[in-house]
Amino acid sequence: MIHTTRLVFSNSKYALLASVIFSTMLFGLLLASGYVFLEPSVVGHVPGGSEFGLLLIIALCFLSALVIPMNVFRVIAIKSSKRKMGGGVLGSIIGAASGACSCGPIGFAVISTFGSIGATASAFLTNYEIPIRVGAIAVLLLTYYTTVRSLRIECRVNQQFD
Repeated sequence: MIHTTRLVFSNSKYALLASVIFSTMLFGLLLASGYVFLEPSVVGHVPGGSEFGLLLIIALCFLSALVIPMNVFRVIAIKSSKRKMGGGVLGSIIGAASGACSCGPIGFAVISTFGSIGATASAFLTNYEIPIRVGAIAVLLLTYYTTVRSLRIECRVNQQFD
């Protein structure tokens, strides 16, 4: 697995893409989850007892930044049908989207827009934010494994270093 990952990220385009994805997702998720505030100035705050949630957000951002460029590499290298690529890309999207489950300030907009259904959805996401993020990490790990396996088989990546 390490050799395949090194092969992908030895190209500076994919390393740059990974760093942009990581930093953008991290800032966005920290902002949506209430760990970063922009008013009156940019301030970061980790409330006591929410350290595990912060670690899960960082893990989600890291895994997304690992998986998405590898899938882009796979799409370009294989040039296969969209049906074959659906699982890898779908796993990346699900994992990335589930990181914003805490809803914090976003929840109020959802509640006011959708009424009681929005309130129910917001309460569900707030109550089950940790299990959803852990599930998203599991999906991203599975996506990483299947992407590496696919690159080995379909691209015939040399496996002597693994």
